[in-house]
Amino acid sequence: MRPSIPFTEIDEATIEVAEASSPTPSGIPGPPGHPPTYGRILSAIFFVAPFVALAWLIADGHGVPWMAIVLTVVCIAVLGHAITIGYHRCFTHRSFVPVRWLKITMAVLGSMAFQGSVIGWVADHRRHHRYTDRPGDPHSPIFKGDRPIHGIGGLWHAHVGWCFTVDPTSREHYAPDLLADRDMVLIDHLFVPLAVATFAVPFAIGLAWTGTWAGAFTAFLCAGFVRIGITLNGTWSVNSICHRFGKRPFATRDVSTNFAPLAILTMGEAWHNNHHAFPRSARHGLGHGQIDTSARIIRWFEQLGWISDVQWPDARQVEARLAKAA
Repeated sequence: MRPSIPFTEIDEATIEVAEASSPTPSGIPGPPGHPPTYGRILSAIFFVAPFVALAWLIADGHGVPWMAIVLTVVCIAVLGHAITIGYHRCFTHRSFVPVRWLKITMAVLGSMAFQGSVIGWVADHRRHHRYTDRPGDPHSPIFKGDRPIHGIGGLWHAHVGWCFTVDPTSREHYAPDLLADRDMVLIDHLFVPLAVATFAVPFAIGLAWTGTWAGAFTAFLCAGFVRIGITLNGTWSVNSICHRFGKRPFATRDVSTNFAPLAILTMGEAWHNNHHAFPRSARHGLGHGQIDTSARIIRWFEQLGWISDVQWPDARQVEARLAKAA
């Protein structure tokens, strides 16, 4: 079992380990660079393609069959939770320790969510926590590199603009623990075939379900392109909306907020101020009535014995932070 690390120190502890093994780390605040060309091309395609696919389905005039709707909802739920539970709460913040088969499953499904390879995603998010809303944060609506930004420009940068302009984050510096895990390295290398599978699987299911190429193509568009558009914009909204609008019950060094209207779509991630107050917490919906489906699933995993060392902040810890903010 790993040694327990206080809720508010996970990011600093992780970076300290990285710095010890990375004498010349990148990712330190500086002028923005550019991600690889293929990354910018893919970001552009999948920022536009889901809306084109949806428009085509609507304009077709035949409506969207229930098969495609059900498959899309299932893919959103399964692959979306693989990001929130796996990529974010487990791999980035070490909110719990999964058994090996569950760790591998979450990493594979997270890769199929088409939000980037697991190690790259974790490195970017740890960098965000290290410099949240300060120079060096890859996707803040407050800073772009070391230059202050405001208004719509800031929201655009935090939402999707950073995918085109921000320099790549050093994996060696921010994710040495994952680079030391052979399972994670292998799955990281398999990102391209897994990204292809996220389109191939709905196509195959649609073909088997309807027995027609038209049904297969509709499933491909809905559970592939449209689903990616919904989940990507949900994740990006946490970067943008949840650092600009909403409530701040906890005093944090950033401008993170809780934005209730996004709670269901983001599977609990929109309780973002809560998360920045307690980065290691397996539950982001800390208040009464704050829906957090990711936390509920994590609780089920714990009850089934599939995970251990789960980080649940108790009421006293939450009340103590709230008292400081009062």
